[in-house]
Amino acid sequence: MTLLQLHALKVWHARHGRRQPFEKQVWDLVVTLWLSGWVGVPATLLLHSTGPLWGCAAAICLPGAYVRVRRWLHVRRIVRCDWMQALR
Repeated sequence: MTLLQLHALKVWHARHGRRQPFEKQVWDLVVTLWLSGWVGVPATLLLHSTGPLWGCAAAICLPGAYVRVRRWLHVRRIVRCDWMQALR
């Protein structure tokens, strides 16, 4: 995901947060874990810890993976995803 797409989703969730609070909370969790991954990578490299490094690397990929999974579920009509239009 690009920073422009992340910003578009943030704006969408800010506008629709009252109507869909669960969506906003899940997205806030995804972004928090993403940021933790970026902060954690240098720390794990400095401490020479390889175990947490894999978790941090996975957290860095989390927003893109989350959007791909939600898009897949939306296309199959399993979950409705109103914020998909914000990424266009």
